Amino acid sequence: MKIRLKRHFSVFLALLLLLCTLPVTTYATEISASDTETAGSAPSVTAPCALLMDAATGTILYEKNSTEERPLASVTKIMTLLLIFQALEAGQIHLEDTVTISEHAAGMGGSQVYLEPNETQTVETLIKCITVASANDACVAMAELISGSENAFVQKMNETAASLGMTHTNFVNCCGLDADNHYSCANDIALMSRELTVNHPAIFDYTKIWQEDIIHHTARGDSAFTLSNTNHLIKQYPYATGLKTGFTSKAGFCLSATATKDSLSLIAVVMGATSSKERIADVKSMFDWGFANCRVYTDENQDVLPDILVSRGSQSQLSLQYESAFHYLDTQNTSGELEKKLELPDHVEAPIQKGDVIGKAVYTLNSENVGSVNILAADSIPLLTLKDAWVQIVSRFFLNNSNHSSNGEPSVAKNYCSHQYF
Repeated sequence: MKIRLKRHFSVFLALLLLLCTLPVTTYATEISASDTETAGSAPSVTAPCALLMDAATGTILYEKNSTEERPLASVTKIMTLLLIFQALEAGQIHLEDTVTISEHAAGMGGSQVYLEPNETQTVETLIKCITVASANDACVAMAELISGSENAFVQKMNETAASLGMTHTNFVNCCGLDADNHYSCANDIALMSRELTVNHPAIFDYTKIWQEDIIHHTARGDSAFTLSNTNHLIKQYPYATGLKTGFTSKAGFCLSATATKDSLSLIAVVMGATSSKERIADVKSMFDWGFANCRVYTDENQDVLPDILVSRGSQSQLSLQYESAFHYLDTQNTSGELEKKLELPDHVEAPIQKGDVIGKAVYTLNSENVGSVNILAADSIPLLTLKDAWVQIVSRFFLNNSNHSSNGEPSVAKNYCSHQYF
C-alpha cells in the first residue's frame, strides 16, 4: 500500500511540475525568442550602412550609419512600386489594363526583360517584371502609364518621399541606374518599404514569386520569357517575404528585406555591401536578432464597443469605433500579460461629428502603461430640433399606445420626452 501511494504521489508531482511550465495566455498575440535564436548582443553587420525596423510600429531596433546618403541602385524601385500600388488603389489603373511599350522604355539599359517597342503587356505582368526580375524597362513603361512621362513620374516620387519624411533622398530616375544626385539612406529606404508593405500588403503576392514565365506579345508573335527572382533571401531564410535588391558598381550590393514570424514583421536594410552573400548574411543577422529580442503585443480591436447616451441630440445613443488596432513592441523581452481598460464618459452632448474622439482604450503590461488607442464616434449626431422632438414624442406615443392595446390595457399618456436628455 505504501509503495502504491508513493507511486501515485510521484505521478502527481510530475503532473504538477508539467502544468507549472505551461505558458500563460496573454490578452493579445505575443512573440518570443525561439531556442535556436540568440538574444542579447547586437547583430553582426559588415556593410557600411544598415537598419532594422519593426514594420507595425516603425520602431528602429538597430541602425548603423542609417542616414548616410548613398546610391541605392534598384532599391529605388520600392518607390516606383509604391506609386503603382497607390494608382491601383485610387482606380487610376487596373491590373488587367494593357500597356503599350514605348521606345524610351524599351531602350533602357541594365536589368531588363527585353520589352520591345509597341509590345503590349498587362499592368500585372509589368509589376511581376519589376518585383521579380528588377526590370528597368518595365519600370519606365509603368511610369509613363501613370504620369505620362518618366520625368513627371520622378517628380511624383520625390514629392511622395518628402511626404514620408525621407529627408536624405533624391530621385533622378524611376529604376535606380547610377546618376548624379540620385541617392537615399538606410532610414529612408525603411520608411518607403514600410509604407509599401503595411498599406499595400498585396505586394507580397509578387515579391515571393521565385520563378514565373511571361509571354512577350510583339509584331513577330508570342514568345516565352522566364522571370527569376533577384532576391535569393526568399529561398534562404524561412521567414522572408521580400522585398527588393539593388546593385551597381557605384552603389554596391543593396537590399531592403522583409520577414514575418508569427505576428512580428521586420524590415532590414543594407547598403553598400561588397557581395550578394554579404548583404544576405547581414540581413539574416538582423532578422535573427530582432526575432530573438522582441515581443509584439497586438490587439486588432475587433470587439464590439458599447453605445453611449447622447444628450440634446437627434438620436439618443451613439455608436463607437476604435481608431486603429493596437501594437506594442517590447524590446526588453518582458514576460507578462497585456490588459485593456476602456475609458468612456457616461454620456456626450450633441452636436457630434463622425470621427470625434470620445474616449480611449488604455493598455498596461504588468501594471505599466504601454499605450492607448482612441475611441471615436462612428456617426454624426446633430442637435435636436423642435421638429425632431415632436416626431420622437408622436412616434413614442403611438408605439406605446399600440403596445398597450395589444396587451388589452388602456392607453395612458406619459412623458414621452423622458428618454431624451435635454
